[in-house]
Amino acid sequence: MFWYEEEVKGLERNSLKIGYAPETLFYGSSSIRLWSTLYQDFADLKPVNLGFGGSTLAACVWFFDRIMMPYQPKRLIVYAGDNDLGDGRHPEEVLIFFQQLVVRAQERFGDMPCYFVSLKPSPARWSIADSFKYTNNLIENEIVKQQNNWRFINIFKAMLDPSGKPQPDHFADDALHLSAKGYEVWKQVIRSSISS
Repeated sequence: MFWYEEEVKGLERNSLKIGYAPETLFYGSSSIRLWSTLYQDFADLKPVNLGFGGSTLAACVWFFDRIMMPYQPKRLIVYAGDNDLGDGRHPEEVLIFFQQLVVRAQERFGDMPCYFVSLKPSPARWSIADSFKYTNNLIENEIVKQQNNWRFINIFKAMLDPSGKPQPDHFADDALHLSAKGYEVWKQVIRSSISS
């Protein structure tokens, strides 16, 4: 996990510069980190961007306590797991990482509302779309089964065209990260899914 160290240290430093007490933590991989309009899109929810590039769900578990240390939020929103599958991990492994994250969040924040944003249907990873769908199903079923403070936000379907393929204009030129239109979809779906 040492290759994430500089970015994690950056997040730790940035926590000292925020001029307000954040109420909404956005945590996860580069899909969070690159969300340039996040602070405007959720200004009323007093957000903080805790994404770090290339992060896996495994890394989110590993660094959770360090990154969350300064915060006493009202809600946590997580996007990660995409890179785990891209690195060759199996859906069942991603589920285990999610279960570990739930434990960490419970220990740190109690029964605070937490949200897991489903893995997105990137054109660059469409060849393993079945793994993405299966992972989303595993995590959604886990959340339903546990009936705890976690909620599943499904952005996968909202990013598909009528034929069931990824909407190209929702993604950046690398066909992996999001375009401005993609983030607009995320903003709408996440907003309609979280309680204020």
